[in-house]
Amino acid sequence: MTSACMLTLAALALQAPEASRIPFEISAHGHTRIDHYFWLRDLDDPAVTEYLDAENRWTDSVTGAWAPLVDTLVTEMRARIPDLDSSVPYYRNGYWYWHEYREGEDYAVNMRRSHPDGAPEVLLDENPLASCHDYFMIEAMSVSPDNRTLAWAYDTTGGHWNTLVFQDIRTGGILDEIHDTSSDLAWGADSRTVFYGLNDDTGRTERIMRRTVGCDDEVCVHYEGDPTFWPWVWNSVDMEWVVISSSSTLESENMVIPARSPREDPRLIHPRTEGLEYYMEPVGDTFYIWTNLQGENYSVMEAPAEDPSVENWSTVLPASDSVLITGLHVLDDILAVSVRSGGLRRLLLVDRVGGGTRYADLGREAATIYTTSNYDVSADSINLWYSSLTTPWSTVAYYIEADSMRVLKMEYAGEDFDRDLYTTERLMVPSRDGVPVPVSLVYRNDLFSPGENPLLLYGYGAYGASMDPSFSSNRLSLLNRGFVYAIAHVRGGSEMGRWWYDQGRVLNKMNTFNDFIDCAEYLVSSGYCDPGNVFAMGESAGGLLMGAVMNMRPDLWRGIVAGVPFVDALTTMLDPTIPLTTNEYDEWGNPGASEEEYYYILSYSPVDNVRAVDHPALYVYTGLNDTQVGYWEPAKWVAKIRYMNTGTDPVLLRVSGTGHGGASGRFGWLEDIAVEYAFLLKMSEAE
Repeated sequence: MTSACMLTLAALALQAPEASRIPFEISAHGHTRIDHYFWLRDLDDPAVTEYLDAENRWTDSVTGAWAPLVDTLVTEMRARIPDLDSSVPYYRNGYWYWHEYREGEDYAVNMRRSHPDGAPEVLLDENPLASCHDYFMIEAMSVSPDNRTLAWAYDTTGGHWNTLVFQDIRTGGILDEIHDTSSDLAWGADSRTVFYGLNDDTGRTERIMRRTVGCDDEVCVHYEGDPTFWPWVWNSVDMEWVVISSSSTLESENMVIPARSPREDPRLIHPRTEGLEYYMEPVGDTFYIWTNLQGENYSVMEAPAEDPSVENWSTVLPASDSVLITGLHVLDDILAVSVRSGGLRRLLLVDRVGGGTRYADLGREAATIYTTSNYDVSADSINLWYSSLTTPWSTVAYYIEADSMRVLKMEYAGEDFDRDLYTTERLMVPSRDGVPVPVSLVYRNDLFSPGENPLLLYGYGAYGASMDPSFSSNRLSLLNRGFVYAIAHVRGGSEMGRWWYDQGRVLNKMNTFNDFIDCAEYLVSSGYCDPGNVFAMGESAGGLLMGAVMNMRPDLWRGIVAGVPFVDALTTMLDPTIPLTTNEYDEWGNPGASEEEYYYILSYSPVDNVRAVDHPALYVYTGLNDTQVGYWEPAKWVAKIRYMNTGTDPVLLRVSGTGHGGASGRFGWLEDIAVEYAFLLKMSEAE
């Protein structure tokens, strides 16, 4: 008898929780649905906590048999994290900043020095602060322009309800504290005036406030009354400007305040206009703007600071049908424009004076590239993060004049890691409507045998977020046991431009699900995997993808891992009191206002489409403090699957006390990953 069969029999010998079915009617547009598990939303009801505790006990009873494998995986993954580690220092306003990890410690010690070889100064040691909490995350950290005050925002729930602290760097004394803030922060040039965001009851940033550190003189400088918009505040890279931005899915607007006159009223650059997006980087007396004004893939424009109205915008880099602009960094002589071309990230250099352009030579592999920590406009190099499916995350300096890269640091991936043992490929998979869908994959050469390897296919496909091919040292534990790992770059992301995103949202959302299924079937038919060992994984909006493709093709998957999954899409999008709902009407649709969008979401919403079929093995995890996807969504989904399931494979739900991002610290989440991997390995019999 196989280990997977033994596991199934063991599961059957135990008692999985059965949630009570209490009918609750939800009506819209003359249509009524019966939700038997709506009661799970009330965490104050002892029956809810009792049920969630029962789910955890059930999951423990099943996964407990995997303890030796889980321990082995944790040991492997822990060995790939160095005890002593430090980041590459970056320069800002007279100081070099970095963080380091000390032996056995889970959290960072944040440091600075006034000279590359000067004495280090501890800004903030996170370890004693984290020791008092089950969850601890620094979500923002900023030093005042005079280098004397440290501002830091921390969250102890995982729900992004921050406490903003102002601390005298020299004495360590606390100067001020503000509660229920976002992680946004900007300074006035006087180093006493600060701007920050305050959350409303749903967790959306609602107000941008101004305050003098240590004084009770809080003033609202921007109130965002439109619940579909989300504001934030930040400083320009040269610290000359305070910028207040606000955006919905398809519109944005920006206001500026001179940092030297922080009590001036915000000056609007251009009012929000239907369908118009514009984002900006002010530098001195010039405002650089990237916008969809001239094309859906954006152009770069500039405007004079004294009158930056749209009539004065002039084109620096025109829009392209094939190149998507995603951001820019300003230096004295050039603009470093982050773009997507052919589905991959590239860096386009634009001469600020002559307008000439060229691509930076960053190699030819399918890689993930981000500009990072570039605060010196006079620098002759650009700092980048660089990674691929076979290249560990690296901090790289790109030298503009020489058109060359130097690796400053490559993350440790274990003593035995040899990138030559692994092969990565980039495929273009024909979808059912003829559109080629990119797939990135990696496998270990000596363990690959056509048609025989288990496959883990990852997907997301929402918000225009692109799932770029990047390295994970944890993933080696799957690759080294014969798994093929692949990313389906489905519509709904921006891998192939803005059109790619538009083709995977609102009334085009089914493309996302169809693309993912088509990619899985192509990998099977092309011999990249064993047809009976195809696994899928997705998180958050990727969890919605998991629920949809499981309902559509339950026979295709051996197992599915769904993290913090957005699976009760219709009910959530009908409820404006839930965090994020109103801000996402342009992403999913507004089913309360549009009957067409109501029935379209109904056609794919995972909870609403669970059927009486043999479901694949399922591992689901969620957090009680998740403000982005309520814990009740996966809880309802799992309960309904159990009720409808005609199969015998395990359906497991793990409920933690964290938020959307899971555990904090560099070691705290290793066991969670190990249990997910153990699930995949046990179900595939590849352990």
